[in-house]
Amino acid sequence: MIDIASGHPAIDRYLNEGYESVRGMSSRFAAAICGHIIRRQSEMGIKGDIAEIGTFEGRFFIALALGLAAGENAVGFDLFDWPNERVLQRFIDHCARNGLEASRYIAWKANTRDISADALRARLNTGKARFFHIDGEHEHLPLSVDLELAHAVMHPQGIIALDDMLHPGYPTLIITVMDYLKRHPEMVVMCVVDREDIVAAAKFLICREDAAHLYEKDLMETFARFHYVVGADINGHFVLVLTPRPRLAEVGWDS
Repeated sequence: MIDIASGHPAIDRYLNEGYESVRGMSSRFAAAICGHIIRRQSEMGIKGDIAEIGTFEGRFFIALALGLAAGENAVGFDLFDWPNERVLQRFIDHCARNGLEASRYIAWKANTRDISADALRARLNTGKARFFHIDGEHEHLPLSVDLELAHAVMHPQGIIALDDMLHPGYPTLIITVMDYLKRHPEMVVMCVVDREDIVAAAKFLICREDAAHLYEKDLMETFARFHYVVGADINGHFVLVLTPRPRLAEVGWDS
C-alpha cells in the first residue's frame, strides 16, 4: 500500500480501514489526493456539494463524501443494476458501515442523459458542486453529456475529476475531453493523477484556469515526493503530474 494521506481524519480512517473492503476499481492514491483537495476547499471557504457519476458500491464516493462540510450533501448517480440489483443495497450498507450518515447523501438511480442541470441543482443543498467525479459510461456521447452536466453546476472554484483517462482500454476518451476543453476554453486540466495499475487508472483534475493557482502549488508541496517534475502540456497549459513512483528513464550513453 502506498503511504499517502489526505489530512482529513475521517477520510484517512476510511482509506486505512474500509477502502479496500468496498468493491471497486478506483485508486486509493487518487482518493487520498482528491480527499486532500476537498479538505483544502473547506479551509479556503469554497462551499458546495459533491457529486459522482458511476457510484457502483461507493468506494470512491464514500471517500469524497466523508469530507463534506456542514450544510453540504453528496449525490451519487448510477443505474445500480450491475452486476445485479443488490448493488444499491450494498452501496447503502457500505456507507453506513464506514460512517457516512444517510442524511448526508442521495443515491440517484438514473441515467444522466435523462437529468437536466436544473433537476440536479434542486438536489444539491447549495445549488452547485465543488467537486464532481465522473466515472460513468466510457464512450464519447455519455462522457460528453456527463461533462456538460458537471460543468453546468460547478462552483467557479470547483474541480471536475475524470476517471480512466489515458487508459489503454479506452484510448479515445481523450478526444471527448479535448472537445469539451475546446467548447469551454476557460477550463484547463490542472493535474494528472497517475494510475496505480491497469485497473486503478489515471484521473484528470479539471478546473477554471483562473482557479488553478488555488490548487497547483499546494498539491506540489503537499505531495512533493509524488511530483513528476517534468509535468505535462495540455493545450498550452503546464499540467502538474502526481504519480506513485515519479522517475525518468535511466538511459546510458556511450562516451
